[in-house]
Amino acid sequence: MYPDTPSVSHLAQVISQAAAPAFLLGALAAFIAVLISRVNRVRLKADLPRLMRRAVMLNRAILWAVIGSIAVTLLVIIAFASALLQVRHELGVAILFMIALGAFAVSLVDFAREVRIALSEFDHYA
Repeated sequence: MYPDTPSVSHLAQVISQAAAPAFLLGALAAFIAVLISRVNRVRLKADLPRLMRRAVMLNRAILWAVIGSIAVTLLVIIAFASALLQVRHELGVAILFMIALGAFAVSLVDFAREVRIALSEFDHYA
C-alpha cells in the first residue's frame, strides 16, 4: 500500500460521515420538485400582482434550495478529496453544512410565505 493512500477503514469512515449530507441532498431534491410543481400550478387569474408575488417567492425558494444542494454536494466532494489527500476537513465541512442548512431554511421561509398567499381567502372564492 502506498504511504499517501488512505486506508480502507478511513474511507469507510468518510462514507459513513457522508450519509447525513446525502439524506439532506435527497430532501432538498424532493423539496425542489415540490416547489417546481407549485410554480407550474400558478395560473393566470384576476389577481395578477398576487400571482406574480407567489411566482417570485417560489422562484427564490427554488434558488435557495439549489444553493443548498450545491453546498451539500461540495461538502461530500471535499470530504472525499480531503480523505484521499489526508488533510483535515472538519472546518470546511462544518461551514458548508451550515451554508446548506441556512439556504434550506431561507427556501422554507419563502415557501411558507407563498403557501400563506396561496391559501388566502381570495383563492377560495375566485
